[in-house]
Amino acid sequence: MEDRIDKINYYLDIAETVASRATCLRKKYGTVIVNHDQIVSTGYNGAPRGRKNCSDLGYCTKKKLLPDQRHGGYDACRAVHSEQNAIICASREEMLGATLYLVGYRTENHDYENGAAPCLMCRKLIINSGIEEVIVRKNQQEYIAFNVQDWIENDEFLEGKINY
Repeated sequence: MEDRIDKINYYLDIAETVASRATCLRKKYGTVIVNHDQIVSTGYNGAPRGRKNCSDLGYCTKKKLLPDQRHGGYDACRAVHSEQNAIICASREEMLGATLYLVGYRTENHDYENGAAPCLMCRKLIINSGIEEVIVRKNQQEYIAFNVQDWIENDEFLEGKINY
């Protein structure tokens, strides 16, 4: 009998395939939103519709504008995050109680992004969308699950933890 992939890794594999469409030169992210075992929406990171992507330009705008900044600097980045793109493509009714699956990897070696999790802006959007759980791939078999209610109850801003 052939081994059957578990449902969580099935959706994470789909999110990884979605990430392959990303246009960032450094990191590729893919998101799949699932509700009642049905895919509601997908999204990958890239420039807003109609604008040139870094892959089209041939350089990372964030790296060009902020060469010494490793974390943060989201305003210099052309990309809309994969979570944001998936959320704006679905109705709130479809997302109420849903699970968001997220995969991120580095372009130079396809290593999964260590400690990947939605940024604070994406967390706010996830909370308002009605999504209940976020599952992020750590490696090909392992993942971490976040309960969105915990983000509501443990507000980073009130605790002074405004890290990106």
